[in-house]
Amino acid sequence: MSKRDFENYKQFFETLKGMVNPPDLLIYLKASVPTLVGQIQKRGREYEENIRIDYLKRLNEYYNSWIDKYDDGKLLVIDIDKVNFDENKDDLAKVINLIEAEVHGLF
Repeated sequence: MSKRDFENYKQFFETLKGMVNPPDLLIYLKASVPTLVGQIQKRGREYEENIRIDYLKRLNEYYNSWIDKYDDGKLLVIDIDKVNFDENKDDLAKVINLIEAEVHGLF
C-alpha cells in the first residue's frame, strides 16, 4: 500500500472513529504465536493453512503494540496462553467473572 493510500485510509478511519462511541469494554485475547498456530490448526480452515509464521508473528506484534496504546475506554486483556475457556469450564468461569467485574465494577 502506498503511503498516500495509507494516509487516506487512516484519515477516513479517524473520521469514522469520531462518529461512534467506543465500546463499554474492549476484550483483547492475547496469545503467543504457538497458541495462534494451534488454534488455526484446530479450526482446520483451508484458507488459513497457508498463513506464514513470519506474517503471523508480525501481525501479532502489531496487534499487541496497538492494544498497548489503547486508551479509548475500558480494556480487559485475557492471556489465552494461560486460560483455555473453550475447553475448561473453570477457565470459562474465570473469564466470565473478569468480564462481569469490569462491566459492573465488582471488586
